[in-house]
Amino acid sequence: MENRKAHWENVFANKQEKEVSWYQQKPETSINFFTENNISKDAKIIDIGGGDSYLIDSLLDLGYTNLFLLDISANAIERIKNRLGAKSEKVTFIVSDVLDFQPKTTFDVWHDRASFHFLTTEKEIEMYKNLVSNSISENGFMFLGTFSENGPLKCSGLEITQYSEEKFERIFGTNFSKMNCFTENHQTPFDTTQNFIFCTFKKK
Repeated sequence: MENRKAHWENVFANKQEKEVSWYQQKPETSINFFTENNISKDAKIIDIGGGDSYLIDSLLDLGYTNLFLLDISANAIERIKNRLGAKSEKVTFIVSDVLDFQPKTTFDVWHDRASFHFLTTEKEIEMYKNLVSNSISENGFMFLGTFSENGPLKCSGLEITQYSEEKFERIFGTNFSKMNCFTENHQTPFDTTQNFIFCTFKKK
């Protein structure tokens, strides 16, 4: 995990926001999840591996008031804090590897776009499953986005795990009910295409 942290600190220290494949000026797929599911403005929301993405900006603009952002990279957190300026005081920032995270509260929404797929061993995936099962409130939501089985095999030079709807259900189906899944192409700043799968789950 130390190597993983060093990798991401280096990425966020040396690459500008448009020099990474996951850059989105407006994360419309994630925003649509919040609007389509009528997520309450005071819902306790955590963005896992959010880095310096623009989701938090968008949620603040929409009036959400109980926001948390977790990222392994302190450099990523500093970048988004600097961008948000005074608005950053409205967000709780957590510098941690997700697998080391020990939340003292439960969340109404657990959002993870392109973080979970970096966990590549059965042990890591099991740890993540147990974490979300214990960290999401009853009837709370989990929104996961990863590379699909038609997507890349690596991201940022690291191996990833590809997912399908069935694979998600095998992992999370015991504690969560699947609401919907869909695939979508993401256009990178480098004019390449990455196929993602997004799934919405509700805690049983």
